[in-house]
Amino acid sequence: MRIEERVLRLRKEKGISQEELAEKVGVSRQAVSKWESKQSTPDLDKVIILSEYFGVTTDYLLKGIETPKQENENFIAGQLLYIASTALLVIGLLIAFAGWYEEQSAENIWVAMIIQVVGVAAYFIGTLMSESKASFIIKWLNIIIGLFMPIAMIVAFIFNRVIAPYPTDFLTALIFSIVYIVTAIIFFNTLKKQR
Repeated sequence: MRIEERVLRLRKEKGISQEELAEKVGVSRQAVSKWESKQSTPDLDKVIILSEYFGVTTDYLLKGIETPKQENENFIAGQLLYIASTALLVIGLLIAFAGWYEEQSAENIWVAMIIQVVGVAAYFIGTLMSESKASFIIKWLNIIIGLFMPIAMIVAFIFNRVIAPYPTDFLTALIFSIVYIVTAIIFFNTLKKQR
């Protein structure tokens, strides 16, 4: 494996685009593209910056010599927080549904929303702790799940219906579905462009 292949592998492991790597290293996107396609190799000063950014030795980048790996606790904690954030969003949504179905009380909705806010906070803490980004699926699930209850409640409020964590009649269900699908498509396309 050559330096170009190692740069490509490290960039993909980190989940960043060529543009993002170019910005971190201080070169153009075309330079990163040329590195990865074996048209050129990074200068020595860029190799040093790359090694610091990726948390590997210059020996690894230049020669492929690996040092004993230590588990990056922040990376693992960040990944766990990404998964926990999705779980908390799902739990919050299920609590809201169950609570509203049983009692139709605002207290259940507030408890569910607090759990979901903790889930969102867990996601952003995971982003701060881990240099790697959350996977596309985790981001997408978090957006889809996190948007459900707020959109349902906003639609119900605008159309002067019972404010609930899910649509309670046909008209709000129809309007909610349209708004929800359009919003989901917009976020999906935005996430796809960021990849």
